[in-house]
Amino acid sequence: MRVLGLTGSIGMGKSTTAKLFAEAGIPVYDADATVHKVYESEAVGPIEAAFPDTTADGKVDRAKLSAKVVHDSAAMRRLEEIVHPMLRAYHQKFLDDAEKSGAPVAVIDVPLLFETCPGHDVA
Repeated sequence: MRVLGLTGSIGMGKSTTAKLFAEAGIPVYDADATVHKVYESEAVGPIEAAFPDTTADGKVDRAKLSAKVVHDSAAMRRLEEIVHPMLRAYHQKFLDDAEKSGAPVAVIDVPLLFETCPGHDVA
């Protein structure tokens, strides 16, 4: 299976391109949607433990979390240590499922693909 990576800055057309692939029946992994998912599930406890008062109603409060990590590189690394393994697990499951389904191509929409997925074999 060939894996195509969509990456780039905000406003570069990743979402539009991903939508076109999905409409053509090609499996598409959306990293941003996965972040939202883990911020409402398995990341809540570990993030609250590492960054107290950053969750509300069983979800990560992105504004509160951002205020604690955006200008603190050590805090950002800690957040990445918590979240990135979760995201890699979802990413790998997506690729495994796409391959098992017989998809000849799969697309991964990851804004920081090369920064967060080193060594990934993508076209």
